[in-house]
Amino acid sequence: MPSQSIDNAFTARNLTGAASDPTYAGALSFMRRKFSKTLKDAEAVVWGLPFDSAVSNRPGSRFGPQAIRRASAIFDNDPQYPFHRDLFEDLAVIDYGDCLFDYGYPQRAHGQIRREADKILRSGAFLLSLGGDHSVTWPLLQAHKEKHGKLALIQFDAHQDTWPDDGKRVDHGSFVLRAVREDVIDADRSIQIGIRTHAPEDCGIRIIHGYDVEEMRAQEIADQIIAHLGDVPAYVTFDIDCLDPAYAPGTGTPVAGGPSSAKILSVLRKLGAVNMVGADIVEVAPAYDHSDITAIAGASVAQHYLGLLAEKKAR
Repeated sequence: MPSQSIDNAFTARNLTGAASDPTYAGALSFMRRKFSKTLKDAEAVVWGLPFDSAVSNRPGSRFGPQAIRRASAIFDNDPQYPFHRDLFEDLAVIDYGDCLFDYGYPQRAHGQIRREADKILRSGAFLLSLGGDHSVTWPLLQAHKEKHGKLALIQFDAHQDTWPDDGKRVDHGSFVLRAVREDVIDADRSIQIGIRTHAPEDCGIRIIHGYDVEEMRAQEIADQIIAHLGDVPAYVTFDIDCLDPAYAPGTGTPVAGGPSSAKILSVLRKLGAVNMVGADIVEVAPAYDHSDITAIAGASVAQHYLGLLAEKKAR
C-alpha cells in the first residue's frame, strides 16, 4: 500500500502512467485518467455527452457517461488485456469531463457538441466520446470531417439509422442518412456490423447483418471491414445495442439475436490497420442494466479504442 495513491483523476502529476487507485474507491474518471480542461500535451481526450432527447424508445442514455466511467474502474493497473501493455505508459490521455447542455433547449445540443468537438480536434488530440443517444454522432461526424475530410463510417449497431430525414430534424435513428446526404461520410466506403432491423434505405452502405455475424469468425469480420475501407480516414461508432440483450440489456432499443461482447470486442481488437481518426460508444442506459453488464461492455469498447491507439503509437 505505501506505493499506492488515490484520486489519480485529480492528483496525477502528468498525463501518462498507470493509476493505483483501489478498484472500489477514488474519483471515477475514465480509467482513472486525469480530469482536465487543458488540451495541451493530450494525445487522446475522453469526453462525455450526457444527452438523450432524440430517442424513439426508452430514454436514459444521458446517464451513460457516468456509468461507463464507473465501470472502467474494474480495469486494474496490470497490462491491459488483450494489448499486453500499460495503455498509458506513453499515450497521454485526459478525461475532459462532460459537455454542458441546457435541458430547456434540447435543439441546441448538437450545435454545442459540434463547437466543443471542433475545439478539441484543433488541438490535434484523438477524440473518444461517451454518449448519450446515437444522435450525438451526427455533430461529431461533422467536426471530424472538418478536420480529416470525408469519412468512412464503421458502425456497430442493431439499426441502420437511415430513417427519413427532412433536413431539419435529426434523431438517433436518422443521423446516418443525414451524414450521407450532406456528404460527411462516404457511403461506398462505410460499413455497418450487426444490423438486425430493416430501414427504408441502405444508402449503399455495406451491411454485415446480425445473423451473418453469428456465422462468421471475428477475423473474417475484421478482414471484411479493413478490405472495404482501405486507408481512408474512418470514424468508428459503437451503439451498444449491437450486442445481444443478454450482453447489453441496459439500452434504449434492444434487439434480440445479436452477437456476444466477446466476439465483437475481438473484432475491434483486430482493427489496428484501420485509419481510425475518431470514435464513440453510445446508447448505454444504466437504468435498464443489471449488475453493470452493459456499462462494463461499453467501458471495454472504449478501452479497446485506446488500446489500438497505444499499440499504434508503440510501433
